[in-house]
Order: sequence, then C-alpha cells, then structure tokens
Amino acid sequence: MSQEIEAAAGDALGGFLRFGRHKAEALPLGTPCANCATPLQGPWCYRCGQLGEDFHRSIWKLIVEVFEGLLHFDGRVWRTLPDLFRRPAKLTRDYLEGHRAPQVPPFRLFLVVLVLIFFAGSLGGQSIISSTTVVTDDHGRVLSVKKDSLETMSASDKDQVKAAINEELAKPGKTLTAAGTHWLLQQSAKVLDDPERFKLVMEQWSERFAFLLLPLAAGLLSLIFVPRKQVFVFDHTIFSLHSLSATGLMFAVASLFSGVTSDASYVILWAAPVHLFFHMRGVYGTSVPGTLARMTLLFIGSSIGLAIIMTGLVAVGLSGMGS
Repeated sequence: MSQEIEAAAGDALGGFLRFGRHKAEALPLGTPCANCATPLQGPWCYRCGQLGEDFHRSIWKLIVEVFEGLLHFDGRVWRTLPDLFRRPAKLTRDYLEGHRAPQVPPFRLFLVVLVLIFFAGSLGGQSIISSTTVVTDDHGRVLSVKKDSLETMSASDKDQVKAAINEELAKPGKTLTAAGTHWLLQQSAKVLDDPERFKLVMEQWSERFAFLLLPLAAGLLSLIFVPRKQVFVFDHTIFSLHSLSATGLMFAVASLFSGVTSDASYVILWAAPVHLFFHMRGVYGTSVPGTLARMTLLFIGSSIGLAIIMTGLVAVGLSGMGS
C-alpha cells in the first residue's frame, strides 16, 4: 500500500494515543519547554504548542501506551460500528447535531476503511489487474474471451491478446489518433511483458484515486438535493463518509473471504443499496418514492463518475510503465 495512505491513517489514529499517556511521563510544571525554553504551565507549551512530556522511557512502556491508545480507539469503534450498520441515519444525524465525542470522526473512519480494503484485498489474493485469454477459430477470428490473470498467462496467450488488441484498434471508425494508437499498443505490450510492474503501479494509484470517491459522492448529493437550501455540502460530506465507510467495510469483508468462498462472499454487497436506502431516508427525511428516485440518480451519476475515474486510473497506470 502507498505510503501516503498509511501515513494519513497513522496520523488519524495517532490522536487517540494521547489518551493512554501516563501522568508519570508528564514534565513538572515550570520545567523549561524542550523546544522554546518557556516554563510549562500545563501538559502543552502555551507558546509553541509542543507536548510537555518525557519520551525517554522503556520500550515496554511505549508498547503498553500503544495498546492503551488502541483500546481507547476500540471503545469508540464498538460504539460507532453498530450504529454505522444498524442505525446509520442516527449516527450521521448525531454528528451533524454536535454529538461527536462518542463516535469515531467520519474522516478518520474513512481513512482506516481504505487501508482495510487494500489490506483485505492483498490477503484475499485479489489481483488488481486481470486480462483476457482470447479464443480464436482457424481463420484467426475471435470467438470468445476468458478472464485471466496476467501473471499466469502463457506466452502464446499474450501473443493472441496483442494480436486481438491490434486488430480491434485497426478497425475503421476508431477515434484514436495514430499517435494515441501507437502509444496504447506500446504500453499494452509493456503490461503484457511486465505485469508485476503494472500491478504495483495500479495498486499505488488506486489508493490515491480512491479518495476521489468522496468528492464524487458529496458532489452528486449536492446536485440531487439542490432544492433543499437548509442542507449544506458539509452535511452531504458527512453522509458520504459514513455511507462509503459502511460499503467499504462490506467490500473488505467480501475480499478477505473471497479466496475461500470462490467469490461467493461478494453477495454481502447486495446489502449496500438497502443500507443506503435507510441511511438516506433517515438523514434527509425523504419519502420512499423520493428516496428510490434519488438513489437511481445517484447510481447513474456514480456509474459515470466511476467510469471516468477508472479510465483515468488505467491511463495513469499505463503511463507508469515508462515511455
């Protein structure tokens, strides 16, 4: 996983560790701040903001503090996750109404879920990239294609794929320019020759592109609910963070068990639209027909947005194969 997401998630979780700090490590009042030498009047330096704490302690104490911080985080998790799935509308409304202390902040939850998705995908053996095995007749015409992993394709299959791509791009009516066609064929050949590199590039960029789901969802909701002047973009953003986190957790669980269930675990994703229905209706107070209509618009807009995002991701992945 990319260092950016890991760092962001670590920073999101890091704030919880302060709750596990022992008073014994806090510097006495009046002790000069190690950064600016200002006498401390509390746990934090009022002049530069640095934490007034002695960090020279044993590794065992540090491990204990980490677990204490995680336990504190888990305490909020066990209050947040049940509401996220059983009463998502209440969770979102509570946050919007200011009852925020008992729950995990939505953006922190979203960051952690992103990390879990890619971690579960790696454990579940899901490959970011796949290709096709082309089946042709005696005259070279393509009869069918079968999904396959690039890492397991034989040399003859790769040659068939290259030939099929070349034939498809050569058909009349294609809008690609000659330079674009040459670049696409060149980069596709590099992917077939070095699938591991393409997999690494796609994994790195997919984690970054995943952040685009948030502005996409919040933007679509803003358009769908534009007649409601009392609902702001901030409200849509919090709703999107909770909704995406719930769907992401479902996807993470499905990915984790996909290897042992032959992808049957992905049936859990059928619960996502049901969750969205009750979540949207509860937060926005829409009628049943109104909720279904808005969900339809959201699905259409999300499909178009995801298609654009995936196109951009593939383009960036192909560019990462070098010129």
